[in-house]
Amino acid sequence: MTQRTPYEEAIALLARREYTRSELEERLLRHEHPPEAVTALLDRLAEDNLQSDARFVEHFVRSRITRLQGPRKISAELAGRGIEREMIAQALEESDADWTALAAEALSRRFDGPGDDMKARARRQRFLASRGFDGQQCSSAMRLAWPS
Repeated sequence: MTQRTPYEEAIALLARREYTRSELEERLLRHEHPPEAVTALLDRLAEDNLQSDARFVEHFVRSRITRLQGPRKISAELAGRGIEREMIAQALEESDADWTALAAEALSRRFDGPGDDMKARARRQRFLASRGFDGQQCSSAMRLAWPS
């Protein structure tokens, strides 16, 4: 079996899904392609608009909002994929997501009501926190999901 060139490897990966520059670099280096060749290739792919971190982030944020995930979780996942904080913040701002409404929808899909005691309400708060919503969004979502 002949080994693929870094370009062929990158195109094969990008044909399946979008990758961040960092993810693509990691994969190509894992296949023992020379670091200089990988860097040059990544620059070329970006110039040819075959790989774009901005496009990846936009798609990623949209898909996670559809899954009713909050901004903290989305930010953490993008940072883990090598995306810069400024790009993450900009993408979250440009998404125009109503985080409280998303949190309320996630709550109402998962639970029938606000809970009868503090333990049940704390469980709902933990659920939202695990989905990436902050304390303010959790409190507001509880009121929005089940108005008194």
